[in-house]
Amino acid sequence: MNEIAFSRPLRVDPLPRAGLEKEIEATAAECERLAALNGLVAIPRLTARFRISKWRRGVHVEGELAARVTQTCVVSLEPFDADIEETIDVRFLPADAHKPHPESLALSPDDDEPDELIDGKIDLGALAAEFLALSLDPYPRKPGVAFEPPGQGEEPDSPFDRLRVLSDREEPD
Repeated sequence: MNEIAFSRPLRVDPLPRAGLEKEIEATAAECERLAALNGLVAIPRLTARFRISKWRRGVHVEGELAARVTQTCVVSLEPFDADIEETIDVRFLPADAHKPHPESLALSPDDDEPDELIDGKIDLGALAAEFLALSLDPYPRKPGVAFEPPGQGEEPDSPFDRLRVLSDREEPD
């Protein structure tokens, strides 16, 4: 069975003229599944707030993700907690919408193409899970832990030093 880690489907067609505001929070089981999916020790808390408004024939979703995650330090291998706060900004258009040429979307060059709005619904949980995954440091380091390469500050051994040791040994008669 392929279980979705975090799902909160929301019908946005039709969308009230004033838009919608939604807040979601992951359950303990959802946090456990998301932690396993993202290679984390744990996710003690994950919430997201969304503002959904009309945009062209689709919707514009803005919001904030807030989470506390327990990661493993890549240097010390110790678990540590980190707080994540991420801004969410995504646009959706229905699948049947005529996709205009990118220049006519009037988006800035940094904006992504609109995502597909399927059957008039969006999944706020999947959106929060996506932004969580994108915000994780791939090489998390516990605060205060520094990587020091082995032999830092020592003179490196020369291969000739080892040969000298061998040549200095007395040969048996």
